[in-house]
Amino acid sequence: MTQGAGHGYEPGTGYEPGYEPAPVYGTAPDIEPAAGYEHGYPAPGSVGAPVPSYDAGTAAPPAPTGYEPARPDAAPVPAEYTPTAHDLPVITVNSEKGSRPGPLYVVGDVHGYLGELLAALHATGLVDEDGHWSAGSARLWFLGDFTDRGPDGIGVIELVMQLSAEAAAAGGYCRALMGNHELLLLGAHRFGDMPVNSTGGTASFLAAWRLNGGQPSDMERLEDRHLTWISRLDAAHVTDGHLLVHSDTTAYLEYGSSVEEMNDAVTGVLQRGDADECWDLFRKLTKRFAFRGDGGAQAARELLGTFGGERVVHGHSPIPYLLGEAGGDAPADGAERGHTVNGPMVYADSLAVAMDGGVTMEGRLLVAQLPLVG
Repeated sequence: MTQGAGHGYEPGTGYEPGYEPAPVYGTAPDIEPAAGYEHGYPAPGSVGAPVPSYDAGTAAPPAPTGYEPARPDAAPVPAEYTPTAHDLPVITVNSEKGSRPGPLYVVGDVHGYLGELLAALHATGLVDEDGHWSAGSARLWFLGDFTDRGPDGIGVIELVMQLSAEAAAAGGYCRALMGNHELLLLGAHRFGDMPVNSTGGTASFLAAWRLNGGQPSDMERLEDRHLTWISRLDAAHVTDGHLLVHSDTTAYLEYGSSVEEMNDAVTGVLQRGDADECWDLFRKLTKRFAFRGDGGAQAARELLGTFGGERVVHGHSPIPYLLGEAGGDAPADGAERGHTVNGPMVYADSLAVAMDGGVTMEGRLLVAQLPLVG
């Protein structure tokens, strides 16, 4: 099934623009707008899906113990340091001029699963047993969607902010991109139940946030510094031949002809604070499946040809969705799904890498080093 140029929904299909649509495979049931949440995800108001295993039949490794958001003995960080500013300063530690940058890592969608994130980062050697940066000059990118569906989205944001400072002090960096759920959280906080223009009928950011797994505890703990951090996130970045984005859509092309122009345009939308304009941005970055199917490779080439890079690395669409194995009735008790998510998925003539392992479903939270080997 080909989704064309990344439209995650089509008018008249029964999906509310701005709600994340379920893929339709074979006899998979349509999700009515009244349900609103993606098929395969927990119902609104639930804490989240059962904690997934990292491998079939094997429990996830325990989260590092003793995690604290602050580290008093960490190396000092410059007063001007801002985790989301462009061209972050890097404090080199015993480095020689012209030394090569550290290894590059990416993290897929986290969705509030702080324990799973800490465990995955620790298993990769990026944090120590107390949850602090231990990877020296390594470079780490988060591909967005820190909140919603899981139990501790604010805790995830706090950890990423903390690692940004600690990595810079060690000569590396930790940075993050804007996901559609960051746009949703910002909109729910700013605009609440204010009606927005929607081709599917009257809707609001707050309603969409609730229907897409918004956690009341995250909204209650949201502070100005979290909002500032989120609003400064870039939408895309090119490094080491990889175009990093959150969503598998070509809608980014509607905001500029270069990464810099597009990032500035997205930031401008958030700074202007117009509800309808923000809703349109959210709606576009919620589209998915651009790189799947017969036209997928061409869509990836279009995005790479405009923004640069040799491969698109994205989150947003869980790998089981991309494989067509999500949707429809759940398997009978004891039955196994046809695929176990063991790592990133390379597809679209090897031009795209999917990093959303489906932590909210029956998959895993993915952390991977780029370029992928094997």
